[in-house]
Amino acid sequence: MDPNPGERPLSSQFFTEGTVLLVDKPQGWTSFDVVNRIRGKIRNRFQLKNIKVGHAGTLDPMATGLLILCTGKDTKRINEYQDRPKEYTGTITFGATTPSYDAETEVDGTYPIEHITPELLEKARQKFLGEIEQIPPMFSAIKVDGQPLYKMARKGESIKVEARKVHLYAIEFTRIELPEVDFRVECSKGTYIRSLAYDLGKALKSGAYLSALRRTKIGEFEVEKAKSVNEWVAWMEEEG
Repeated sequence: MDPNPGERPLSSQFFTEGTVLLVDKPQGWTSFDVVNRIRGKIRNRFQLKNIKVGHAGTLDPMATGLLILCTGKDTKRINEYQDRPKEYTGTITFGATTPSYDAETEVDGTYPIEHITPELLEKARQKFLGEIEQIPPMFSAIKVDGQPLYKMARKGESIKVEARKVHLYAIEFTRIELPEVDFRVECSKGTYIRSLAYDLGKALKSGAYLSALRRTKIGEFEVEKAKSVNEWVAWMEEEG
């Protein structure tokens, strides 16, 4: 749902009345970094002290891809967008684990991979299709007693995290060159691809962590129609 300046002149009202911006999040940025940059630009460019801007679904700093930003009155629709199925592509590295289940933390264990074959990968893939119970990683923003788990994890604290039901509609392995395996996943809200990588490693009597991730779809929204943060900033400069 890209804004159409031809139909709606770009102005402060454009953003307060509400619009949706599809952003291709760069690697190394938090989702809040993106919100903060876009909100700051809107405030400065259109002299808006109080403009609501929020995102519909967090992406980890390591991940790239589709981030839906809502402004003004459209922030009321954030939950609606968050509830839609997601599609991801990425890479799982087998033979090692990390505390965060991804490449954001150092390897804390190594495991054999010589026994892993395409046939074993296929058997494991089928086990994870449909509704499954998944334990979120300790390095996540889920709050326990008001404190995010990742803060506890950084302090070395460990707490039992309850499993959650999620749905995996499709899992496809698009490249198998061990220790790396590329994938495409379609899943429900609340699915942690990092946990999927970790669990696949365990299922194959090895270890695994997520080494690359890109969100390609949220419902009907596609990353191909998204703009980079810099492109949105430039667009506001040119059109405003």
